[in-house]
Amino acid sequence: MQIKLGTAHRSGVPKRSNDNARLIMTTIVGVVFGFFIGVSFPSVSLNKITLPSRLMSSLDVAFSDIGRPTAGKPLEDVGSQKVPKIYVPTNPRGAEFLPPGIVVAETDFYLRRLWGDPSEDLPKKPKYLVTFTVGFDQRNNINAAVKKFSDDFQVLLFHYDGRTTEWDQFEWSKRAVHISAPKQTKWWYAKRFLHPDVVAAYEYIFIWDEDLGVEHFNAEKYIELVKKHGLEISQPGLEPNNGLTWEMTKRRGDREVHKETEEKPGWCSDPRLPPCAAFVEIMAPVFSRDAWRCVWHMIQNDLVHGWGLDFALRRCVEPAHEKIGVVDSQWIIHQVIPSLGNQGKAENGKAPWEGVRERCKNEWAQFQNRLANADRAYIARIGKG
Repeated sequence: MQIKLGTAHRSGVPKRSNDNARLIMTTIVGVVFGFFIGVSFPSVSLNKITLPSRLMSSLDVAFSDIGRPTAGKPLEDVGSQKVPKIYVPTNPRGAEFLPPGIVVAETDFYLRRLWGDPSEDLPKKPKYLVTFTVGFDQRNNINAAVKKFSDDFQVLLFHYDGRTTEWDQFEWSKRAVHISAPKQTKWWYAKRFLHPDVVAAYEYIFIWDEDLGVEHFNAEKYIELVKKHGLEISQPGLEPNNGLTWEMTKRRGDREVHKETEEKPGWCSDPRLPPCAAFVEIMAPVFSRDAWRCVWHMIQNDLVHGWGLDFALRRCVEPAHEKIGVVDSQWIIHQVIPSLGNQGKAENGKAPWEGVRERCKNEWAQFQNRLANADRAYIARIGKG
């Protein structure tokens, strides 16, 4: 259709007709054009529009947070008010307002990359955790000990002397986790950094001193024996001629494992109770994941040396005389190096180590009193019930 506009006419009627036609055609074309634009607009992708990076970042966050907007509703009407109120009393304390699927109640010491896909961070996940509380002066002894543990073991060093970076002279140290606090014991560290939910990824947890000789020890074989004999709490046997305190922890050369012994007359009120059975020392204990969940709760915040804890470990497994034992065929030597003892303070004419030893004995008495009082309080409570 072709419309010729602009031919002059003397009469005003034809002119008005042409103007009306022009208005009608313009309206029709506008409606048609608007219709096609409206139909095609929803298919336009924001990804194909070049916008400033700051604006695109905001859009990315907005759309990733709330998903695709509901048709026919403005963006501000789609958001948190659409999520139903949540309260899940079975969630961990403090997480009751979260949907269970987002709650992560446990963690680990796995070291991760800062790049790449998180699912590809760990070619192999360590199954066990070994911790040493160390000073740099014992680096060669710890180096020898760590080499006895395969890559199935995550290594964690607690540093009581503040020297951490020097350990990187050892290649394994670069893959270890290091935690430092001045002049603290392994039980202080354990209470604060080995919460059961933090170490839940590991089947067994080794909490060892720094002065242990490991020439006759193999960690993989030790784990095999612990599983074979059903030990939830254990330790390697001790060389009889070095730093031996208790008969129970003395290595026996004619067996793989032992779970009971004979002590000095009058030391054991019951042959199935410590120190004749259900007993290991606190210098080199190994705990199963489940046993540690109980033991951790028994560690006192202020009784940092852990003395007396060894006599109470039996409360965390049942039957204790069957699930606590000493692994004889994988044994260690206690070198009796008072390195942490020398971190004490000389007072009243006493050497630093003497003050530390005196506190150890006092803590043992305090722990026994607290445990006895807790037992009495519990018995009294259930008696009233």
